[in-house]
Parts: sequence; C-alpha cells; structure tokens
Amino acid sequence: MKSRSSRTAVALAVLIAMIGSMCLAYSPTKALANNNDRPFGDVQVLATVPTPPGFPEGIAVKGNKVYVAGPASFDTAGTPPSKVFAYDIKTGALERTYTIIGEQTQFPHANSCIAFDGDGRLYIVNLQLGIVRLNVGSGQQEIYAGPVPDIAPCPQPQGTPCSPTAANAPPLPNDIAFDKHGNLYLTDSFQATIWRIPPGGGQPQVWFQDSRLDTPFGPNGLRLSPDRTKIFFAVTAEGIGPFGEFLGGKIYTLPLVNAPTAASLQVFHQYNGEAPDGIAFGKSGKLYVVEAAPFNSGISILSPNGTEIARLTNPPGSPIFPYDSPANAAFGKHGSLLVTNHAFATMIPQNFTVLDVFVDDKESPLVKPNIP
Repeated sequence: MKSRSSRTAVALAVLIAMIGSMCLAYSPTKALANNNDRPFGDVQVLATVPTPPGFPEGIAVKGNKVYVAGPASFDTAGTPPSKVFAYDIKTGALERTYTIIGEQTQFPHANSCIAFDGDGRLYIVNLQLGIVRLNVGSGQQEIYAGPVPDIAPCPQPQGTPCSPTAANAPPLPNDIAFDKHGNLYLTDSFQATIWRIPPGGGQPQVWFQDSRLDTPFGPNGLRLSPDRTKIFFAVTAEGIGPFGEFLGGKIYTLPLVNAPTAASLQVFHQYNGEAPDGIAFGKSGKLYVVEAAPFNSGISILSPNGTEIARLTNPPGSPIFPYDSPANAAFGKHGSLLVTNHAFATMIPQNFTVLDVFVDDKESPLVKPNIP
C-alpha cells in the first residue's frame, strides 16, 4: 500500500508534476492471445479496475477467478467503501463485487493485500478493521484479527511494545502470508515490524523488528520460500533522492522460526531505486519481484541464488504503459503472472489494471492451511 504520508509526499509531488506535461496513449487488450504463441514478457491487459476505488493492490487466484482488492491509498476519506473484485481469469469479465462492511468512510479506509486459506476463504488486509475474512461464495464477512497497533518508538517501559524507528510513524499493514501451522505473517511498512497472527485470529503480535527496516518505505511484499524454511520480504525504499526518486530497496530473508534474531536477517538482493513491492515464487524457484518505481516500473526476476536473470520493463517512449507502478502479483494459468497496476503516482483511471504477463512459469504453491 502506498500512502500520501509525509514520508513520501515530497517524492510524489515531484513525480506528479512531471506527469502533467505527458501525452499518453492507451490501448487495452482483453482478448488474450494463445499462450503457445506468446513471447516471454508479453504483456496484455486482462481487466480494468473500477474507479472508485481504483488503486488496486492485493491479488489472489482461486479456480477460474482472480480476486483484486483496493483501494490501496490513504486519500479515501469521504469516498465509497473498500472493495474486492472477482474477475474471470480467462476473459477478464467482472463477475462479482464485494463491498467491505464496517468501515467509517468519513476517514481514510483502504484494502491492501489478500490471501486464501485451505477452505477457500479470503483474508483481506484492511486499514481500519484489521484482517477481514470473506466467504467468497456467500459474501459473509467477519473480523479475523484486529488492527495493527500504533506503537511508539523505542525505548519504552519494559513490557511495552515499541518500534525501532527514529520517528513516531503510524502503522501501515501491507502484505500477508500463511505458514503451515496457520500463523499469518503481516508486514508493517512504517513501523519496521513484521507481525504474526496466531491460528484462528486475534491480536497481531510482534514477530520481528529491526532498525534496518526503518526506511521511508519499509517491509512490503512477503512470501514463504518454496521449501517453507524462510520468509522473503521486500523493503521498497531506503531513501528519497533530491528529485523525489526512490533510493535503494532490498529483498531480505529471515528463517521461519518462532523468534528470529537480528543476526539472521540476510540480504538476498540489493536494488538501486526500483522500489520492490510484491513478490511471488515460481515453480522454477525463480522469485518474481514487482517494481513499483514510477517511470521505472516492471518485473525483476531473480534466480534462486539472488542474481537478477531478467527484467521486464516498459518499451522505449512509453514510460507508464503497460507497467504503471505495479503493486503485487499472483500466478494465473498457462505460464502467466497476473499483476495489479497500482498507478499511485499517475492516478490515471485507465491504468488501474490487472496485467497478464507471460513468464512461462507456474506458481510455487502457496501455503493455504485449514483455519478454525
């Protein structure tokens, strides 16, 4: 989720000013070509997300449908409630819309990332409500876990949770992933924290914190490694440059243990301003990293040893199409990676899309435990 907080306001102001003078061409294509005829990296528009809410981020696949959540934005006070959309995975036809119940829409409200459990229920990161559990068949909703607490910077009195941050930033719950025991891990991009929610739900608990994650945009995309021994996560930006550009960005790993130590935090890959956001593992073992930096968007593909082996970007002369600050990814069918186009800087409604990117790979199966 991208925020118009003070941490990114300067960067976005510069970027939006740059956009003002651009003349853009947009030609969506919903009829996907036969995958046997598609070259590696071919991108086609599967669907366009309605505005409002726009700003799609969370994405997950179940059967012949792809589910997309939004808006991943704080600029939502006074707008309609957050939503989840279900699209036909082949045609992109919008088949169902789920409206989140219980938000106070006069205040900022948002949906970020999503994940399915073993019973086919969808878990939605909601800014106000916490983790909302949705039965996609009946539409029934319930609160699975409360909101992430706003914790003050350390030090605090013994026994009081605190964040290893220099400033008192609000929580920004972002991405989620289950382990086989039913624990749900949740990144917090502004409090340098990864939370863990126990099986069956309840209050989020601190799982890992480190001052190295205290950056302008910290822990973001999150996935378990294919062998289930590690958690991989992205830190999107480690600084903001003089022209509003993002600086740094890393993919980190932590062992999937009860209490990882600071020494166990390892860098898997270092970026230089590409703004890594959502991540997804292919069956091949490759890690697909969504790059959200405006005008430098695309997909970075990392080998199992962390080396970048390919990068998919916009063609010359087309700085924000087809990729316009994509946010997250999930594997579709027949070798495709489905990507949400967040467009958080351009805010162009036609660019709030779901992209179908042919990568000739399949999903490394996500953990989908049976939850009480």
